[in-house]
Amino acid sequence: MAEQHFSPRSAADIIHALQQRQEIALVDVRDEALYAQGHPLFAVNIPLSKLELEWLDRIPRLDTAITLYDNGEGLAAAAASRVAALGYSNITLLQDDLAGWQAAGGELFIDVNSPSKAFGELVEHHNHTPSLPAEEVQALLQAKADVVVLDARRFDEYQTMNIPGSLSVPGGELVLRVRDIAPSPETTVIVNCAGRTRSIIGTQSLVNAGVRNPVYALRNGTIGWTLAGQQLEHGQARRYVATSETAQRQAANAAAHVARQAGVLQATLAQLHAWQQEANRTTYLFDVREADEYTAGHLPGSRHVPGGQLIQETDHYASVRGARIVLVDDDGVRANMAASWLAQLGWEVAVLTSVSTADFTASGPWKPQVPAQQASQPVTPQQLAEWLQAGNTQVLDFTTHANHLKSHIPGAAWLLRSTLQQQGQALLPVADRYVLTCGSSLLAGYAVEQVAALSGKPVFLLQGGNIAWREAALPTESGDSRLLSPAIDRYRRPYEGTDISPEVMQAYLDWEFGLVAQLDRDGTHGFNVLQVEAEAATV
Repeated sequence: MAEQHFSPRSAADIIHALQQRQEIALVDVRDEALYAQGHPLFAVNIPLSKLELEWLDRIPRLDTAITLYDNGEGLAAAAASRVAALGYSNITLLQDDLAGWQAAGGELFIDVNSPSKAFGELVEHHNHTPSLPAEEVQALLQAKADVVVLDARRFDEYQTMNIPGSLSVPGGELVLRVRDIAPSPETTVIVNCAGRTRSIIGTQSLVNAGVRNPVYALRNGTIGWTLAGQQLEHGQARRYVATSETAQRQAANAAAHVARQAGVLQATLAQLHAWQQEANRTTYLFDVREADEYTAGHLPGSRHVPGGQLIQETDHYASVRGARIVLVDDDGVRANMAASWLAQLGWEVAVLTSVSTADFTASGPWKPQVPAQQASQPVTPQQLAEWLQAGNTQVLDFTTHANHLKSHIPGAAWLLRSTLQQQGQALLPVADRYVLTCGSSLLAGYAVEQVAALSGKPVFLLQGGNIAWREAALPTESGDSRLLSPAIDRYRRPYEGTDISPEVMQAYLDWEFGLVAQLDRDGTHGFNVLQVEAEAATV
């Protein structure tokens, strides 16, 4: 097959498109750890290594203007060919990759979810979001003051580590739940996350919604708490309780007020369906409730993304900048509050109105769309075990690096499809046959054709992947004895886990403090921070 040719698109043209709010998907196809070293503000990361697992949901319209790039690794053209094979028709390559972006005056942002984090800093800069340092919060807790600490992260993050005595209330739930958690207006409410963004957005959400309590962000979150030499709890499970009818009604009124101020649109189901039929516009539909609510019943075609995470990771879910976003809930609070932030982030956003639970005719967890795979020869775990005993088979494991280190099939070699693309046959250990696997063998299935072409040897796919191997009670091993790729599939966040050095945590905070100035230099963000009218406090 002849190599496909894709036209270049200049950085200046992309910057202009962003400033004009045209639809564009600027995609960095490197693995996440490399992406986190520097990328344009609105570049989204869909690594070539796992492209098929994420692409269809993140960029749903086939004629979206898509521009791919890397940093000279030679991955963008290969990714473009794969995307074209999925049916996408408007694909270009960033001219001169990242060097071309910088030559055009474009800024490079480090870390992940940079638009949301930069926006959080801008919110604090404009609104002077109230905050307290770790030492003052600790003093309030030790004095048994009338105070509650609400952790705005995901529940699994809360369980890893939390401020002592705090309660898990993910950010999208705060406005709905706070009135029942702190019914007295005298109770001081502290909102925390691991770093800064979700603390700031959560606290400002309560301020914008007119909550009468004294409200503060825990300055610098659990990072600030740790740098102050204070102890964290681990393995806790304290969560919010059900919302009363009175609190829900008050929260709904307040959220609607904030949404109107932010310019959020209202839409009926008929309007949504009309938008979804538009040939030249992307419309995302997100259900921002909690997972158990979504699973019990939801609108067909909606994707589940809790509101707080949607604001924190907007680029991961709505990967076409300039697209339209439609939100839905069943209480009139969570969708309006999330929408108010998306509008400030520069999105056209609408909330579905006049929707009832009768419209939630689909059930079960959200399932990603994935493209069909080429037919492959399956092998059972038991048969693979016999082949391995005979010594003529090499297992190639495409799971995450972390999962491979924890447990893998004995003798399995770990690799990334990006490294396979770069090094080709030279990367593959010599063997009579290859068996590909990952957690479920879904991702591995997309590599079968390439490994077969490179090796010229029989290639098989392990039925059920590593999960099935373990369920069959077959032996496993751990460690990093056969790594064929560098461990770049995931960027280690400086605010996760419990073994991050103080120097790394402080460097992360210093970076966040500089984001407002970097936004000014970049000039593509289009953010518009809301100044809430005083009457919101009387709702």
